Amino acid sequence: MKTKFSPSWKSSVQPRKQRKYRKHAPLHLRSAFLNVHLSKELRTKYGKRSMGIRQGDKVRIMKGRFVKTEGTVESVNLKKIKVYISKAEIQKKDGSKTKYPLDPSNLLLLEAVMDDKKRSKKLNKVKP
Repeated sequence: MKTKFSPSWKSSVQPRKQRKYRKHAPLHLRSAFLNVHLSKELRTKYGKRSMGIRQGDKVRIMKGRFVKTEGTVESVNLKKIKVYISKAEIQKKDGSKTKYPLDPSNLLLLEAVMDDKKRSKKLNKVKP
């Protein structure tokens, strides 16, 4: 199995190949891995099922140790494909607190920040 990224790779049932694809994907393709499901209200409003997550968006955590916690997105890490949320913190042994990295598939978008013209233009184009 090659170690480089292959854009011609379509799909595989094997988890190792799926993990390899995500690990070696270039940054411009990793943004597609950061899509988050929309709430029912946003789904009807924009006519889409999911959308890319951005800093400042309000989300609800659907899985993991912080289930049903709502907070705002503080940062998005493209390299690790992780999202950091304001109310998802863990306390370390020395007493300090640190942000807990979350997978975007475990989040639900409640409110989207529409300051970006490109983002709002793209969503308005999709509306039926």
